[in-house]
Amino acid sequence: MGEAFLNLQFRKSYDDFTLELDVSLSAGITAIFGPSGSGKSTTLNCIAGITKPDSGNLELWNRPLFLSGNLFRGINRPPEKRRVGYVFQDGLLFPHLRVRENILYGYKRTPKNRRHMRPNKLVEMLELEPLLYRMPNTLSGGERQRVALARAMAASPEVLLLDEPLASLDMPFRGRILRQLKAVHHDSGIPMIYVSHTISEVMVLAEQVLVLADGKQVALDTPQNFLHQTPVLPLVDPAHLETLLEGRVVAHHPESGTTEAEFGGFTLWLPTIDRDIRDPITVSVAASNVMLAAEAPVGLSARNVLKATVSALDRVGETVMVTADAGRSILAEVTPEAAASLGLQPGSEVYLVLKASSIVVLG
Repeated sequence: MGEAFLNLQFRKSYDDFTLELDVSLSAGITAIFGPSGSGKSTTLNCIAGITKPDSGNLELWNRPLFLSGNLFRGINRPPEKRRVGYVFQDGLLFPHLRVRENILYGYKRTPKNRRHMRPNKLVEMLELEPLLYRMPNTLSGGERQRVALARAMAASPEVLLLDEPLASLDMPFRGRILRQLKAVHHDSGIPMIYVSHTISEVMVLAEQVLVLADGKQVALDTPQNFLHQTPVLPLVDPAHLETLLEGRVVAHHPESGTTEAEFGGFTLWLPTIDRDIRDPITVSVAASNVMLAAEAPVGLSARNVLKATVSALDRVGETVMVTADAGRSILAEVTPEAAASLGLQPGSEVYLVLKASSIVVLG
């Protein structure tokens, strides 16, 4: 992670809720994770200037955005002066402007000496050329989010805020948007703060994770470590445990109706997908669909059998979440009885069995 770029020391109270933070975030991609009502969106709104904290201070690259004080000494920069890009859950494009004008809106209002993102480059990166002259109401959910991302980036912000940008999208768009977010960050270097209540998105995208519950910070850690912390485990919904894997298509096998894809150290066989060889793909594997065996299974129809090492076991509700390293971390869900009968513990060698039909291609 890079140097600290955003300092948040503030308090915001409502009738039945108080958000209180004292944290510094490093440049990179930070995810804010937590259940509904934990203060995630309020945090973004305070950074953006949409919501005014009751007290405290906010600094972006050592530049004050908000500083509580008396009438003459306090600072509360208006949103348009904060150099913050914001992508909302549903895109919120200007409905009366075509895609091209939406993208150029912020760019034209940015002083020339601060323009470092070229609209043409964003159009190319986010594959928006065919959409430039369409109206927002003719776009799909995934297309709207890509346009909203381009519009926010075109204003050359010093930080990009993303409030659950995948929540309203159909499954096939999730992987594509996640890959494009990582590409935009890699190419631009602009820090991102990504709000989500989905663990898998956090683990595949973020470099650090801020966990909130009831308006308080309960963890600040790497994606590899945050999930196993005691204060975080009660916030995890077992129904939403999944692993997102990023890989590439390597072969199609029409005779068996399968596609072979490589995921950085292991291969998975998927139901046939309409992708070219070497195309990138992202797949989802629900933890409940991963079976574990203590020995190499025989006589199975499943072709996806991966040798792995257990790296962590965590009790989540009435189940045990197993994190297994097969070259990539994969989550599996078992009963406490199954964990005991298999003798699972950190360091145990196991075999993961994944049915091809249970692997969902996200784009």
